[in-house]
Amino acid sequence: MTALAPVADIASLVDAALREDLGGDLTPGSDITTQWTVEADTPARARILARRRGVIAGIDVACSVFNRVDADLVLLRRAADGDLAEAGDTVLEIRGSAASILTAERTALNFLQQLSGVATLTRAYVDAIVGTQARITDTRKTVPGLRDLQKQAVRSGGGVSHRQGLFDAVLIKENHVTAAGGVTEAVRRARLGAQGAHRGSTRIMCEAEDLEQVRALVAGGPPLAPDRILLDNMSPALMRQCVELARQAAPAVELEATGNIDLTTVRAAAETGVDVISVGALTHSAPALDLSLLFDR
Repeated sequence: MTALAPVADIASLVDAALREDLGGDLTPGSDITTQWTVEADTPARARILARRRGVIAGIDVACSVFNRVDADLVLLRRAADGDLAEAGDTVLEIRGSAASILTAERTALNFLQQLSGVATLTRAYVDAIVGTQARITDTRKTVPGLRDLQKQAVRSGGGVSHRQGLFDAVLIKENHVTAAGGVTEAVRRARLGAQGAHRGSTRIMCEAEDLEQVRALVAGGPPLAPDRILLDNMSPALMRQCVELARQAAPAVELEATGNIDLTTVRAAAETGVDVISVGALTHSAPALDLSLLFDR
């Protein structure tokens, strides 16, 4: 089961999204289309349907939207996060006030479609590397404000989560290396910084652009080597050389393939022997899963 974002965080996201749609007023009466066309006491039963095959994610936040608009709505979950829905499958049933369902519909679908899209794309990458030792992970390239939910969606799709943010792990990238004066100096400073902050267990990761940087990073052994080396924008052939070198010199160091990896190249990256493959597109470019809400006649 995937870890869930704190309830307070979901509530604040839902409130912000509804205010955006309702003009700052969270009362259903702010939905003038529904207010002027639908009798307030009209009952309804509706279903959210998958229009195409995909992995579901975001059920909790979608339900939170409906409950925030009208606590009396009855919600019947027909799918859970991580479930594979076929075209035509019912994901969620909603019963109660037609006006309330209509007011909540788009905001609930916006969350559910976007997060299910992330989970579906993640599953495609996970399926593409079946049989290898590699895992698919996300990055910090998330929609602002939706990071927790998007990372949950990645896990629902079978991926794993990279560091949460700038606060919980060190990731030394090209510009850090340039500013610090080299990869080994950057790692050395990070180790000293972690010790000085009494955070010696903080993971330290460092990008490498070529074989020489990998060689430099593993030359000092476990005390000086980073916990993970990111093999950045490398060809499969070069990546394989780096993996062989690192496995011999520092077998405990994790190896990650990163940079411009897509569904056409991810298998080749996985077959080099890396432990992890990071894909920014999981969260910044996943197409929304086609879902619709329809009233039963």
